Amino acid sequence: MIGEIDIFGVFVPTVLVLMLIAYLINVVIGKVLTRVGFYRLVWHRSIFDLGIYVFVLAAVVIVSHRFVK
Repeated sequence: MIGEIDIFGVFVPTVLVLMLIAYLINVVIGKVLTRVGFYRLVWHRSIFDLGIYVFVLAAVVIVSHRFVK
């Protein structure tokens, strides 16, 4: 995987782009879980959201490695 992505002449670290994608997916997951009422079962929502973000970021990184090769 390359170290930077060129966006209109600006070099952006690949990790930053992957983190943004993971954040957007995490926002969607959070809205779905709120609508379903899942957060009533969660003890500490902030820690749970952080854990979901870490899992989503790991999945995005793994998927990006599969597409680059």
